[in-house]
Amino acid sequence: MNLIIDIGNSLVKLAVFNHDELVFKVLVERSGFVDTLETVKRDYPDIKNAIVSSVATLDDDQVAKLEADFKILKLDHHTSLPFINAYKTPKTLGMDRLGLVSAAVFHYPNTNVLIIDAGTCITYDCITAQNSYVGGAISPGIRMRYKALNAFTANLPLLDTEMPDNLTGDTTKAAIHAGVIYGVLNEIDGVIETYRQKYANLTVILTGGDAKFLSKQLKSSIFANSNFLLEGLNYILQFNSF
Repeated sequence: MNLIIDIGNSLVKLAVFNHDELVFKVLVERSGFVDTLETVKRDYPDIKNAIVSSVATLDDDQVAKLEADFKILKLDHHTSLPFINAYKTPKTLGMDRLGLVSAAVFHYPNTNVLIIDAGTCITYDCITAQNSYVGGAISPGIRMRYKALNAFTANLPLLDTEMPDNLTGDTTKAAIHAGVIYGVLNEIDGVIETYRQKYANLTVILTGGDAKFLSKQLKSSIFANSNFLLEGLNYILQFNSF
């Protein structure tokens, strides 16, 4: 069994895989990480190896606990990956993007794939049928766009995310919703269409926190999988089998 640990700025996601099958996952505050780790260790005593993907650092006690209990693979730009990384600045490439591309390789080998991660930012990542990761794009996510309109103007309010009833807003609030949401939808559809003109038989995957909200509104056929990143991290750990 494998333990997958994806560390954010305030929350930590832990998952347990039995080979390729996800059997457990939980999202916890960083302050409760060690206690949750003890519970996972007790409930799944067959775990031997773990991978840590981090956008924030663990403290010394948390690291010591991990290293005492498991054989750890810390994901970084030196880690062996199941694809050719053609990104020109690999040191600046986010670990989450490496995980997502690895998941695409695992599920769709020898296929042109565009992975769209709709979260804080919207990231686009392309892996070719020749197993080469060629890069992608980064743009502001939905909440970031709402916040930017409020922060960089004098009078526009900060609104909760809402699907607009109409492309043409007849109030300021309706106009903000229309601008943000239809802007995102048309951006994503446009990026997909551009990639499809370049890559034959393109498979498009939508994941991330806003995937469910967006998936029903997009024109393009999209496969949404909330566990896609975890599956990719598990595949990287298997690829680097000790």
